[in-house]
Amino acid sequence: MTYLTRIVTDPVPQDEPLDERQVPNSAGGYSYPVDDFTRLGRFLILGSEGGSYYAGERQLTLENAAAVKRCVERDGERTVTEIMDVIRQGRAPKSGPPLFALAVATAHGSEDTRKLALEQVPDAASTASQLMQFVQYADTLRGWGRGLRNVVANWYLEKTPEQVAYQAVKYRQRYGWTHRDLLRKSHADTPDINPDLREVFQWVTHGDLPAEQGALGVIHAYEQAKTADAKTLAALIRENRMSWEMVPAEMLQEKEVWQALYEDMPLVATVRNLATLTRVGVIAPMQFDRAVETIGRIGRDDRSRIHPIQVLSALATYRSGKGQRGNNTWTPVPQVTEALDAAFERSFQHAPQTGKRFYLAVDVSGSMSYGQIAGVPGLTPREAAAAMAMAIARREPNHYIAGFSRSDGSYRGAMMASLDITAGDSLTDAMRKTEEMPFGGTDCALPMMDALDKKIPADCFVVLTDGETWAGKIHPAEALRKYRREMEIPAKLVVVGMVSNGFTIADPEEAGMLDVVGFDAAAPRIIADFAGSDKRDVGEEEME
Repeated sequence: MTYLTRIVTDPVPQDEPLDERQVPNSAGGYSYPVDDFTRLGRFLILGSEGGSYYAGERQLTLENAAAVKRCVERDGERTVTEIMDVIRQGRAPKSGPPLFALAVATAHGSEDTRKLALEQVPDAASTASQLMQFVQYADTLRGWGRGLRNVVANWYLEKTPEQVAYQAVKYRQRYGWTHRDLLRKSHADTPDINPDLREVFQWVTHGDLPAEQGALGVIHAYEQAKTADAKTLAALIRENRMSWEMVPAEMLQEKEVWQALYEDMPLVATVRNLATLTRVGVIAPMQFDRAVETIGRIGRDDRSRIHPIQVLSALATYRSGKGQRGNNTWTPVPQVTEALDAAFERSFQHAPQTGKRFYLAVDVSGSMSYGQIAGVPGLTPREAAAAMAMAIARREPNHYIAGFSRSDGSYRGAMMASLDITAGDSLTDAMRKTEEMPFGGTDCALPMMDALDKKIPADCFVVLTDGETWAGKIHPAEALRKYRREMEIPAKLVVVGMVSNGFTIADPEEAGMLDVVGFDAAAPRIIADFAGSDKRDVGEEEME
């Protein structure tokens, strides 16, 4: 790009390419294609469940799978490293996409890449449920070879008998696999293994109980729980630190059982079961201190490792007072709801306050109301975008939040309108205000043109969108350059991708524009680092 091509004399509409680098997006406009590693990052965090308005789940999954494969073939070591960084740093809300990508690396990489990927499995699959999920992918993509057999066998053999017993009882079967299946396929039961571990294996494969309870008492407790009454089961839970997954389904309606489970329940399990604990009466008005204290550890306790989407999902479900499936209802305790709302912002990785001026633009167009974020039922990209905007707004006092609306009643008559969201609003209120705004066609240039028209000084535009822009008379990248020239502000643009598709409105060749993955737990920190940078190489040439 030369200086002359950056001078906009006759704006190019978004349904025509700005230059040869742009490609048609799924909505009929033109956007920049993201590279495969950017798409890998989007897939690892957002997944493809539910698809999008323009692409079904199957199409989106196939496209992402192909991108992952290309990454593996192009640079296997980098691909595996990025997958493991997402897993180790807790940046993804679900284990499925990273484990799928790791399985692709074990199937399609070079010999060194396959070896490297297999070596990461014990770290990537810390629970038996995750191991079974990985095996489901690997079995389909590559089948069972010596490498996979050794990895699965060592997953068991490198644990203590007590650890294997706990995992065997907690996760009896997942994703079409049982421990019995994995032990037989991997040939883990070798003559020289620990005798106690062999007893666990014998119970898994043949149902033979260990001779002595001892450290393997959780197996005996599990078997006794099958016929125990509520009082006896509560005692077994306390004595053996049993989790709710080990309890017979019919007993999960009993308050006494849940009270025993709650006494030693970890943070993540507590957040997932807040609705049930409230429904059975363990959490109630004037009986919520423990729940609020536990939720208060989110973002403060490094061991909590709970993702923002898990907090947001728990908040949305709990506040609704009814389950997504079935007929269960409960009366939310306000203090618990408030604790979840406060915990959402803390669940992101720490981001410094920059003192910069932020224009936060939430895409509320029709396409953003379709699909799911990370497979969470009912959590649309539009709602998630509003929540992310709130997370940024609560850190940055100098902000303005607006949504894509319509000006003349027509779909193409688009405009920006204040969402009337303040940093003091609850997340539920912010999402409700976003849902209520009438939307027009997607025009991602609107934030910059609106700020220019209203003379709003902004150091950083943050556009939360699916990137399917098509309705504008000028491309977003050119709108930013126009804003810089006329306002004489070296403003930056951050595009927060809310769908794992292949498009972005950010010019990949320009240092003043950045594409980040929506609901990456590190996203606010990345945005703050980018917005807070005072390097002169950003946006200066448009002002000269």
